[in-house]
Amino acid sequence: MKLSLLVLFAGLITPTAFGGDVPKASEAIDDVALPDVYGNAQRFGDLANKKFTVVAFLGTECPLAKLYGPRLRDLAKRFDGSDVAFVGVDSNIQDSLTEVAAYANRSGIAFPVLLDKEQKLADLLQAERTPEIFVVDANRKVRYRGRIDDQYAISVAREKPKTEDLADAITKLLAGEEPTTARTKAIGCIIGRRSKVQPKGDITYSKHIAPIFNKRCAECHRTGELAPFSLSSFQDTVGWTDMIAEVISENRMPPWNANPKYGHFKNDARLTAEEKRTILTWVENGSPEGDKADLPSAPEFVEGWRIKKPDIVYEMGEEFKVPASGVVDYQHFVVDPKLTEDVFVNSVEARPGNPEVVHHIVVYVRTPGRKRQRGLGMMLIGYAPGTSPLIYPNDAGMRIPKGSKFVFQMHYTPNGEPATDTSYVGVNFIDKDKVKNEIIGEEAMTSRFAIPPQDGNYKVTARKKIREDIRLITLTPHMHLRGKAFRYEAQYPDGKKEILLDVPKYDFNWQLRYELAEPKLLPKGSILECVAAYDNSESNLNNPDPGKRITWGDQSWEEMMIGFYAGVRPRKGSE
Repeated sequence: MKLSLLVLFAGLITPTAFGGDVPKASEAIDDVALPDVYGNAQRFGDLANKKFTVVAFLGTECPLAKLYGPRLRDLAKRFDGSDVAFVGVDSNIQDSLTEVAAYANRSGIAFPVLLDKEQKLADLLQAERTPEIFVVDANRKVRYRGRIDDQYAISVAREKPKTEDLADAITKLLAGEEPTTARTKAIGCIIGRRSKVQPKGDITYSKHIAPIFNKRCAECHRTGELAPFSLSSFQDTVGWTDMIAEVISENRMPPWNANPKYGHFKNDARLTAEEKRTILTWVENGSPEGDKADLPSAPEFVEGWRIKKPDIVYEMGEEFKVPASGVVDYQHFVVDPKLTEDVFVNSVEARPGNPEVVHHIVVYVRTPGRKRQRGLGMMLIGYAPGTSPLIYPNDAGMRIPKGSKFVFQMHYTPNGEPATDTSYVGVNFIDKDKVKNEIIGEEAMTSRFAIPPQDGNYKVTARKKIREDIRLITLTPHMHLRGKAFRYEAQYPDGKKEILLDVPKYDFNWQLRYELAEPKLLPKGSILECVAAYDNSESNLNNPDPGKRITWGDQSWEEMMIGFYAGVRPRKGSE
């Protein structure tokens, strides 16, 4: 959903060769006075006293604004001494002076940052997003508008930018030339504006929206978790309403990539059609708060473990330093649990040491003698924001052979600040004499593929023959940056076929485990077929190198093709 913007001062927008979408602000912009992060009133015209002024709209909680804060700092240093001034602007109603000051300090920003609570500058320039950049000249004509560069976008993080749009525009303008591209698309968070709609209607935050957010969103959207902002209260939420409407309308949130035509899953995170209508209507009606007496009880989140107190906790082995920005390749840590005999795991939970930067964890069991090219091992447990631990029935367990090692595969997401992490996994064992049903972790996979350069739809198939009756309980597709789609299909001994899971838009950033609503019987002799599609073309914005032939490998710039699955079978020798 795009904001409908109201320009406060009529006649300040001059049509341009871009169809009027690059505004020209009159001298009235110079008279706008706003407080800086120290609380001092600053007149924009006094700050924008150079031939060109870079106006950067920022937000304290927006993930892209966090990542690009240090980039703006570096650009300001790069052009220091030239005829360019830098000014930051925070127009979000949800950002306090203290939060904006902390953001500027963390980013190392030395240029002025102004608070635009009434969106005066935002409306004059028709700013929509954070981060969004405007380069204006001494006559207050906008000469460049858009992004800083193309390194980061929604679900996109390159090792380095391919195009440095802002730097190139400044360089051209200082040389007396027009920017090669005067308008690029700013991708980021919608500015949290004061609603232009008088709140109305019967749908209120307290009575209708809070229960939905508590149920669907608060697990991740709360203080200290990976999600960029909290949805724990009306005040937390009101500045994000247009952003919420956008991600819901585009089905970006909550994260769930399965095709609803196939399978039923107990951890299905999607909003219902009614929930979506309720939220979108609430936003359209100006987001009324309603009676606080209607608020539901706040959800209680477990501090510590969601399984019973673990018999033993294994840390990943060493502290890892997460940089403030850039791309962090998969990190792998091997831990020896020193198992002198086979054991059975009855419940297991992986937990991030620093949930603000840990995007996902997969803990594998590497059994003795397992060939390296066959992957990292059997999946023990995974973690991603919102996932649950694995808790098996009292008579069930997953067998871990003696001599096995645990491999922690860590995916980190920089958030604009240097950080450290030591994640860990807790395990509860069950006496082997009590195990009547064994949990098995298997995979349909192949390492025999070579994805050609520039191929946008390369398919790889793997099959696994089911050698005894099992009841299927979870499916977890796994690919890397070029992963495009993934499908599981069961081919039964009687010739029937059934699609168990279809992921038409695989997202490397969301390593989801799909938990079947009811166990699915796979009779002996069935074939589990997995088909993976890869996009090694330029159109895949996450693609590190479309011109490279891609083969199997552990790192994200290489590829994997694994259809993990877990099932239940009677333990041999047990009734």
